[in-house]
Amino acid sequence: MDTNKRALLVGIDHYQNINPLTGCVADARGMREVLERHADGSPNYECRLVTSADGPAVTREYLRAQWHNLFDNFNGHILFHFSGHGTPTRAGGVIVTQDGTRGDPGLSMEELLALASRSPAKSVLLLIDCCYAGLTGDPTLLQGGGTGPGQALIREGLTILAAARSTETAHEVAGNGVFTKLLLGALAGGAADVRGRVSAASIYAYVEQALGSWDQRPMYKSYADHLPPVRLCKPCVPDSILRQLPSFFTEADSLYRLDRSFEHTEPAVKKANVAIFNKLKILRNANLLTTQKGHDLYSIALKEGWVKLTPLGQFYWSLAKRGLL
Repeated sequence: MDTNKRALLVGIDHYQNINPLTGCVADARGMREVLERHADGSPNYECRLVTSADGPAVTREYLRAQWHNLFDNFNGHILFHFSGHGTPTRAGGVIVTQDGTRGDPGLSMEELLALASRSPAKSVLLLIDCCYAGLTGDPTLLQGGGTGPGQALIREGLTILAAARSTETAHEVAGNGVFTKLLLGALAGGAADVRGRVSAASIYAYVEQALGSWDQRPMYKSYADHLPPVRLCKPCVPDSILRQLPSFFTEADSLYRLDRSFEHTEPAVKKANVAIFNKLKILRNANLLTTQKGHDLYSIALKEGWVKLTPLGQFYWSLAKRGLL
């Protein structure tokens, strides 16, 4: 596993004093399955799974110790995922532990935030799937006074994705939390860009589009100048092809002309042009390339027409031109 990336995945279905849940252990296990490896099988996060079905009970003391092990003295990239009960209190939001009671439900979201903020980690991503998860990052000093309620206070390099607003409950469906089910789809490739990179921002964009105005509304809070990929999926276009865009198009808005030598069934075919033609097909399928009058590439080649980059294609042309790919 990548020794520079670690993830703590916590799922609690069974509680000693509070009604049980049904999908939280499955949430944590599903997150481990998708996060341990990139799509090509290479190592991603070194994951630690903590659930109510495996190992010691997830008590206040045990979870606090796991938090310290996660955040203290580690300068890489950290991910924390929690699926279970959450509750609001006068002191702020609380992640409910297995030994929680109505009067003393567990560990505060503010304590989690404080540990994440003090960590020397390069980046921290908190994925909180519980009721009132939006309270994460809303310190009590901001609630009901000061600069106003519902405002986040987070350190640079920290991103929070919460399952619901600070006033909303979160739900389960078909054996998973609604929020985590969407996270799993995003990480499996639903939120990947052309290069196959899944970031915290693209995960949120994927999740929030899937939930309507009457559903629980996810929250995104981030203070970061760089969003490292959370996972790498199969790219629509390999970087090796993206880097060649400036060699095909001298300028971002240039036209590239085709002729019969690009089509392998034509007598005038040229092997080098067929190779280029196949790369143009990949670019077109990824919406980086458009053709004259919307014709297919075969017709363009026979009619000696042109192709050009879409706005998205021009964006990647610029990255390639600047050596950023």
